Amino acid sequence: MLHKIIGLTVRDVRFPTSVEQHGSDAMHTDPDYSAAYVVIHTDSDVRGFGLTFTLGKGTDVVVCAVRALSGLLIGKSLHDIVGDFRGFYRLLSSDSQMRWLGPEKGVIHLATAAVLNAVWDLWARAEGKPLWKLLVDMEPKQIVSCIDFRYITDALTEDEALDILMKAQEGKRQREQQMLKEGYPAYTTSCAWLGYPDEQLKQLCTDALQRGWTKFKVKVGADLEDDKRRCRLIREMIGPENTLMIDANQRWDVSEAISWVSKLSEFRPLWIEEPTSPDDILGHAAISKALAPLGIGVATGEQCHNRVMFKQFLQASALQFVQIDSCRLGSVNENLAVMLMAHKFKVPVCPHAGGVGLCELVQHLILFDYICISADLSNRMCEYVDHLHEHFTCPVIIENAHYLPPKSPGYSCEMVESSVVKHQYPDGQVWN
Repeated sequence: MLHKIIGLTVRDVRFPTSVEQHGSDAMHTDPDYSAAYVVIHTDSDVRGFGLTFTLGKGTDVVVCAVRALSGLLIGKSLHDIVGDFRGFYRLLSSDSQMRWLGPEKGVIHLATAAVLNAVWDLWARAEGKPLWKLLVDMEPKQIVSCIDFRYITDALTEDEALDILMKAQEGKRQREQQMLKEGYPAYTTSCAWLGYPDEQLKQLCTDALQRGWTKFKVKVGADLEDDKRRCRLIREMIGPENTLMIDANQRWDVSEAISWVSKLSEFRPLWIEEPTSPDDILGHAAISKALAPLGIGVATGEQCHNRVMFKQFLQASALQFVQIDSCRLGSVNENLAVMLMAHKFKVPVCPHAGGVGLCELVQHLILFDYICISADLSNRMCEYVDHLHEHFTCPVIIENAHYLPPKSPGYSCEMVESSVVKHQYPDGQVWN
């Protein structure tokens, strides 16, 4: 079937997570985890679900941007879109008038992600496969045909991308079976939000250790002495053999980041995440160089606008861990480009997740990365945050601190309709 697209709906869905300080960090002290939630309607009984993640205020702006893009989608068939997915990606991201609002950054790119996530979900559902399996079963040439290489050919050409994918064909089926059996390694951020009191940190950390977690991330950046105390508390609880990461969420200037993190080096963090402005590529490079002798890497990406910025981060040796985001970049298409560039530059991909639905979405991407690109689990893990999964029809499954591959068709984007109605802003029951 062609699955002609006959309509698109988008709703502003917000959860009052700020009440209990879930998601709180040094820069985002009171987030209400939210989503611009998209449903694509077709002339068949198959629908596509997608979203992009926000922190409350401004979600209505993203909703307006999605509606502005919807005219580029309605009337087309899924068959025609995926037959020239690169062209459709460029149509959405480079409309001659709307690109002025970006290009490929900010609100308009978040909206592009929401729409494209719904298209990918529709495609996977039409094929009867989970998104990761749809990607794994594609021929390398078809994967490459989904990527817009404009502006990145000085770092990765189409031929180089194809070569990477062709080389990874060896052992692909064995890695797929490994993932189905063992799952993909994860780390937890749920224990140490900045707004949590010490007793809550201790209880959450104890519970996580009992459930098999070995990798923990701590939010830092508001107060140095408080950071030392909290990092010491977590390090003492998890022991010297487990992994600790720290995340400043863009709090510092460059020199301040170097000084501050150096004073936390006694706790042996694997990385400092988002130490400064997400746009400051050379600043990240300076921080990376200064912290390298301490054995601390730099991780960033959750607010990296697009593949072009990731290209420059990699070219400048400005990060040691690439943190792709399923709703910040232009959906699967642009994340494919970044994962392939990261492989070429030998930098591990450790996705950002959490929020509303980010865990559900990004698990598909990192499974594909291991099975069909990197074939390597060294220093690789995917973030997990234990919030709001109950609002999805196919929530993530975590066993022994590993993501188990989803089995239901689609991109795991569909939300429970009663939850959407209850949390829709401003008229849902929660907000009334």
